Amino acid sequence: MSHSDDNQPTKFAYWVPNVSGGLVISNIEQRTSHDPQYNVELAQVAEAAGFDYALSQIRFTAGYGADEQHESVSFSHHLLANTTSLKVIAAILPGPWNPALAAKQLSTINILTGGRVAVNIVSGWFRGEFHAIGEHWLDHDERYRRSEEFIRSLRGVWNEDTFSFRGDFYRFNDYALKPKPVDPQPEIFQGGSSRAARDMAARVSDWYFTNGNTPEGLAAQVQDIRAKAAENGRSVKVGINAFAIVRDTEEEAMAVRDEIVAKANPEAVNAFGHEVKNAGKASPEGEGNWAKSTFADLVQYNDGFRSNLIGTPLQVAERIVALKRAGADLILLGFLHFKEEVEYFGRTVIPLVRELEAAGEARAIAAE
Repeated sequence: MSHSDDNQPTKFAYWVPNVSGGLVISNIEQRTSHDPQYNVELAQVAEAAGFDYALSQIRFTAGYGADEQHESVSFSHHLLANTTSLKVIAAILPGPWNPALAAKQLSTINILTGGRVAVNIVSGWFRGEFHAIGEHWLDHDERYRRSEEFIRSLRGVWNEDTFSFRGDFYRFNDYALKPKPVDPQPEIFQGGSSRAARDMAARVSDWYFTNGNTPEGLAAQVQDIRAKAAENGRSVKVGINAFAIVRDTEEEAMAVRDEIVAKANPEAVNAFGHEVKNAGKASPEGEGNWAKSTFADLVQYNDGFRSNLIGTPLQVAERIVALKRAGADLILLGFLHFKEEVEYFGRTVIPLVRELEAAGEARAIAAE
């Protein structure tokens, strides 16, 4: 049985390389740059290639291959100013951001770009980063409680004439934001794989991002979140992370994956693994985003290899459709050489996905 909205074509997003080091913690060559001009050209290539969204990353300090980091919201706005249809999802971290400022900032960018900005609320996993900037480190479920209040605050400020709120983390007293965002209002994305993350998404988020996974693993998460969202009278769309290695032959694609892992930076990978597994172990069920990640999974943070989009254009297109059947509405992609591979993906994979989707719809109509 199909879970996702089959009549909606799969949406595609890419990770914005606004931090240095690319998307794999490896010493393999990555023809990818965090340079602003490279990123503007990449956004234009992605838009032409049929991508719907770009996701900027939020990091405040160096670590795990990312020595330099451009701030996400201002960087996102620069990409929006240089594109016409691409939506850019700016990552925001409650703690450093206050919801009143975020609501106003995003509302202004929404107006300036005709509704093309979205937001990804990141609850935080990197304890050292919080310590470095003098932010309190909350325990796992408290981080999600704060994020939920943050999202409720954004929605209230954007939708109510005057907004009042009394939370454990945030307070508003008859606050009137003017002008309000135009439609479409900024969509709210949120990531995580823990129970707290799914529970929060079911209550307040538009989109839930999950780490790379098999169709079976994804389906279990989707069923959980759909049931919880339905109890709240809501629906939540799901995006899954994947690292795409698309080559003319399967052998070439697998060889690239093997080289990435062979040239991985073990100190950085293991330090990253230690940090994120600590964050996950702190969740009540002892399972966070990276609980079952192997060394190879951690080389592409967010378990991108587990989605298995590694092979020929047809193999990758078929696996995308399998993820869609398991409940994915959006595929969030990382690449080794962003500009050239985004172009190749748009030229070779996306048309095959559309053909497979159309064939699936035709079969469904025939079956009815």
